[in-house]
Amino acid sequence: MIKLPRLLPKEEKFFELLRKSAKNLLEGAKTLKSLADDYTDVEAKVKRIKEIEHEGDRIIHEIIKKLNQTFITPIDREDIHILASELDDVLDAIEGISARLYFFKIEKLTPECIELINIIYKAVEQIEKAISDLEHLENLLPFFIEINSLENQADEITRKATAELLDSEPDWRMAIKWKEIYGRLETAADHCENIAVAIESVVVKSA
Repeated sequence: MIKLPRLLPKEEKFFELLRKSAKNLLEGAKTLKSLADDYTDVEAKVKRIKEIEHEGDRIIHEIIKKLNQTFITPIDREDIHILASELDDVLDAIEGISARLYFFKIEKLTPECIELINIIYKAVEQIEKAISDLEHLENLLPFFIEINSLENQADEITRKATAELLDSEPDWRMAIKWKEIYGRLETAADHCENIAVAIESVVVKSA
C-alpha cells in the first residue's frame, strides 16, 4: 500500500502550551503576592519575578512558532494568539510593578497597593484554572465572570487611590512614583480582563 505524503502539518499541543504559560504566570503573581505579604528581601524577589518573566517570553515565542508551523488549530488561530499575548502582557505588567517597587526605593507598601496585588493574584488564579480547563468550554462561564468582577474592583480602588494621592502625599516625587505604580497595577488588571474576554470569545464561537 502506497502511503500518501501528509499534506497538512500535524496539530500541535496548543492547550498544553497555554497551560504552561498560565502556570508560569501564576508563579509570577504568587511571587508578587509574597513580596506584598512580606516586604523584605525585595531585590531577590524582584529578580525571581524577572526570571519568571523571561520564561514567559520563551513560552510565548514557542507558541507563536508553532502557530506559524500549524495549518489546523484546535481553536481559532486568532484566539490562541490573543490568549498567549495577553498572558504574556499580564506577566510583563507584574514584572513592571515589582521592578518599580525596587527601583523607586519604595520603603513601605500602601494598603491600596497590597489590596490591588491581592486582586491581581486572585484574577490570575481564575485565569490559570480557566486555561487548565480550556478544552471543556462549557465550564468556563464562572471564571470570566469572576475575572471581570475582580477587574472592576481593581478599577475602583485605583481611581480612588490615585485621586487621593495629591491630598495625602506631601512629597510630589513620591506621588509621581505611586501614580506610576498604581497605573501598572491597573494595567495588569485590565490585561486579566482581556483574557476573560478572549476566553468568552472562544466559548461563543463554539456555541
